[in-house]
Amino acid sequence: MYAAGRRETAIRIVLIDLILMVSMINHSVAQEKEPAHLFRIYEDNDGISLIGSLTDNAYTNGTSFEYFYSKLKSSRFFVGRWMPKAGKNAINVFNWKLTQLMVTPDNTDTTTFQPNDYPYAGALFATHGLVSYNVSKKYSFSTEIIFGIRGPASLAEQTQKLIHRILDNPEPRGWKNQLKTSPLININFGVEKQLVAAGQYFELISGAKLYAGSFKDVFSIYPLVRIGKMSPYFDGLLKQFGSYGKNNRKVATQFYLIVSPAMNWTLHDALLYGETANSSRGQSDQVETRGRKIRNLVMELQYGAVFAYGRFSISFLQTHSTEYNTGLYRHSYANISATIRW
Repeated sequence: MYAAGRRETAIRIVLIDLILMVSMINHSVAQEKEPAHLFRIYEDNDGISLIGSLTDNAYTNGTSFEYFYSKLKSSRFFVGRWMPKAGKNAINVFNWKLTQLMVTPDNTDTTTFQPNDYPYAGALFATHGLVSYNVSKKYSFSTEIIFGIRGPASLAEQTQKLIHRILDNPEPRGWKNQLKTSPLININFGVEKQLVAAGQYFELISGAKLYAGSFKDVFSIYPLVRIGKMSPYFDGLLKQFGSYGKNNRKVATQFYLIVSPAMNWTLHDALLYGETANSSRGQSDQVETRGRKIRNLVMELQYGAVFAYGRFSISFLQTHSTEYNTGLYRHSYANISATIRW
């Protein structure tokens, strides 16, 4: 009897320990530290396309290295304090980015200036921004400050020639005609609001963005549709690219589709219009590109997919656009991005 009593006591102790362990596991999942940092490599290229031919013209390449971080306290940087927040209890995700963009004409075999095609142009710039999310009211504000340079100092010529050399493609020969050096300063502001949602499987969001400065003057409106298994959009950007919490449990995997058509009213774009300087002559031999006229209304369609697991994600987005300059050709390019979160 004594042995049986000890056995029953031991069983009770084991059961109590198991209950305590389960409680601790559930508590740790519920209290798991939220990710506060995300690093993303972002690559646009018109040599990648799901539909249509592969090209090397118009907006031909864009590379960006991006760091996002969430902060509970106000930013010490005065620009960060000035950026609008989406309410007192908003989720604020700041970012720093370093980006290089390039534009080229269709014929890259000639050294002759081509006034009736897209120019050779490159830009290198840094961005500091904030996306502020209101979780309860389902809206967000985004603000960006851009500062950089257009022209030879952007190193777009060297980058494209290096890529062509690696891929064993013909070297582009017209970079001496690229748009001349010009400072790029822009302030961009956007707002998004949820219209319809169905759990974690469907969201319809409306958005508008305004770009103003020496780089771009553009006003854009768009809907954004997300379909799949995903974290709510207005729970913040960091949760869109990895595991997330739902009902006190961890959801490790996300997979969702994105569709977003846009209407862009463009008044100015520093990579599509300007003056060229023949740098090979070492003198101010400039030719105004009067043959080019920016198309004010540009239509775009972007679609693709995002897959995320744990701390990592990868996405593929395809963009189709009407011509950027009047009388020229439509354009398509793809984006591949990879992120790591911690």
